[in-house]
Amino acid sequence: MKNFLPTILLTGLFAFVSSSCTKDHLIDAQIPETNKEPTSASIQGNVFEPALVDATDERVAQLKVPTGFHIAKFADQLKKPRMLAVSASGNVYVTSREAGTVTLLRDTNGDGKADQTEVVADIKAVHGITIHEGKMYLVTVKEVYRADINGDGTLGSRQLLINNLPDGGQHPNRTIGFGPDGLMYLTVGSTCNACAEPNAENATILRANADGTSRIIYASGLRNTIGFGWHPQTNELWGLDHGIDWLGDEQQKEELNQIKQGAFYGWPYIYGDGNYNPHPRPMGDTTYAQILAKTTLPGFSYEAHAAPMGLVFYQGTSGGFPAEYQNDALATMRGSWNRTKPSGYKVVRVHFENGKPVRIDDFVTGFLVNDNRAQFGRPVGIATLPDGSLLFTDDNNGVIYRVSYQP
Repeated sequence: MKNFLPTILLTGLFAFVSSSCTKDHLIDAQIPETNKEPTSASIQGNVFEPALVDATDERVAQLKVPTGFHIAKFADQLKKPRMLAVSASGNVYVTSREAGTVTLLRDTNGDGKADQTEVVADIKAVHGITIHEGKMYLVTVKEVYRADINGDGTLGSRQLLINNLPDGGQHPNRTIGFGPDGLMYLTVGSTCNACAEPNAENATILRANADGTSRIIYASGLRNTIGFGWHPQTNELWGLDHGIDWLGDEQQKEELNQIKQGAFYGWPYIYGDGNYNPHPRPMGDTTYAQILAKTTLPGFSYEAHAAPMGLVFYQGTSGGFPAEYQNDALATMRGSWNRTKPSGYKVVRVHFENGKPVRIDDFVTGFLVNDNRAQFGRPVGIATLPDGSLLFTDDNNGVIYRVSYQP
């Protein structure tokens, strides 16, 4: 069992610039617009990481899901599974960044559990995965690969499409998806918690042709957007962005953004509903107010430090989830470390009305145990099976879980 990390209280005094704003997490904050005056802010930050315990049958049995739903292990002993993709035939593919593998899992007898497992690719630091027009696309820190999917589910020879994505730094978890426009979208996180990036492609979502050509910065100012997808009715792109650490227990909240071409989302200078980040300051003579004026604020916010990872809009077939789940999103929250009381460690449902998010409810909870001092699951990847059931990964205990509806 991993030891508990002690709670560490960190108080930082930052010298910097911007417009005066005092928030409940910034003590005596003075943030002027320009560096003609000093900036100061005292911030209390906390570290608490629950201990890791085994995903025993007894612990799995106490997981909580809405009435009529059932959860069980689809596969385990997978070391550190991350992102998922599912083929039309029901083949499940999962990446492991740590192992550098793509694994194929099959449920050949339809009992809701994988009974065949096969490593179908070895690629260092592979993370993002998607299937588009019958081909597999995989992304590492700097590369994008494409491969044919053979009739038995294995992969053909890989073709290198891109080899010069930005360095990973603090956030090397690239993800990939194809939009209704048939174009490739790639997430590229920041190299740091909050800093001025020398490479304009960091802290962005990129867009390219399916063969990797004509790459552009689609949206910027996104600290670390991993989970994203297109609303089935509106075709609008939504993404979950990780908030800045070390701004206190309740800040920065995680953001659900409608991602638009050419839009800027504020990082590293603006966060939340228009708050100024004390450090770093805007470059040169630029003021916070000028940056705020061009910032697109989040469409919805969620509990700080919950660490959103995967997002899928539910479009299950008949026999899947109840009709009310159609076109809502399900998202994984891997869980906090920069907070006194843990947040995340769960799967949530994002309710959409008229194409816009209106609230977020718990969907799978119970991974935190022993009065929140331990956990046995940190959800990451998420996908739906052809039968309408839901899969999500846990990269701590090496489990893929399946959630089904059987009223």
